[in-house]
Amino acid sequence: MARAAVHPAGKDAASLRRRDFVKLLGGAAALCPLAARAQAAAMPVVGFLDPRSSQDSFSDQIAGFRLGLQEAGFIEGRNVAIEFAWGQDQLDRLPAMAAELLGRPVAVLVASGGSQVAAIAKAATATVPIVFAVAQDPVKLGLVASLNKPGGNATGINYFNVELYAKRLELLRKLLPQANRIALLVNPADTATMETTLREVTSSAGPMGFDIRVFHASSGPEIDTAFADLVRERCDGLYVGGDTFLHSRRRRITALAARDAVPAAYPQREWVEAGGLMSYGTNFPHVYRLIGAYAGLILKGETPTDLPVVQPSKFEFVINLKAAKAIGLSVPETLLAIADDVVE
Repeated sequence: MARAAVHPAGKDAASLRRRDFVKLLGGAAALCPLAARAQAAAMPVVGFLDPRSSQDSFSDQIAGFRLGLQEAGFIEGRNVAIEFAWGQDQLDRLPAMAAELLGRPVAVLVASGGSQVAAIAKAATATVPIVFAVAQDPVKLGLVASLNKPGGNATGINYFNVELYAKRLELLRKLLPQANRIALLVNPADTATMETTLREVTSSAGPMGFDIRVFHASSGPEIDTAFADLVRERCDGLYVGGDTFLHSRRRRITALAARDAVPAAYPQREWVEAGGLMSYGTNFPHVYRLIGAYAGLILKGETPTDLPVVQPSKFEFVINLKAAKAIGLSVPETLLAIADDVVE
């Protein structure tokens, strides 16, 4: 399995933060004295705002988050508390939940789950430090002044999903050289993610010879309906958008794709681990480890304005040969040769 590498944007920022990252990502030896000093003071609280129902659907990412905090010297229950606020797949609940977290109060607010969550957190406070994870450019989103010098109370991870859409579609073309009609599954409740996905996928599809058919799903029954419709329209393949709701339903979606023998491309390796055919994207447990690391730096006295936005620079291409065999699909050797991981 490939390991995702990261770099803060800009050479000056990279040199500025290099020593901090070496300490963070290597320094378990410093945990005991840090914990002892922290116990003498009030335990800081990290607020964690997320639109999903619980951490069950992305436990590996939460484990990465806790690991990042631990490497910074903070262990939940010993010298830091984590307050989770789950949106139950309803984004409109998050503003009130953010206000509730900020009223407790929290030392750091983690905005997990995409650009809309980050925007909600940013609107909720101009003073409490925010650590976000977004697919789009955080400068264009108005979250930071620049990647190198965020300039406000927010910083975090920009995981480049926008730039990955065309590459994922290209890999689907190599897998299905004769395909014409491709289903695109998106969640209309997450407007920002849906609009970006539609724009990037449709703009890339024409030159590749794909006819994109869009299907919406923001509930379990709507997922079932979308699959019935895409089968009826004889779609040759499926492209699934990178949305937190769809990610939390990945076992159901990959099971339906297998049942209907629809070759599908997914955003992250967790989909392949759930039985999906192939994925291309960021290593999200590593992204959440970095979120934890940044939250830890802030707890130790750093400010978001001086912490550059971090951008992953390597991505994973994973193929599930067992899933391919189950739907009678032969994976070209050219794809197997460039895969970072092959599930057999």
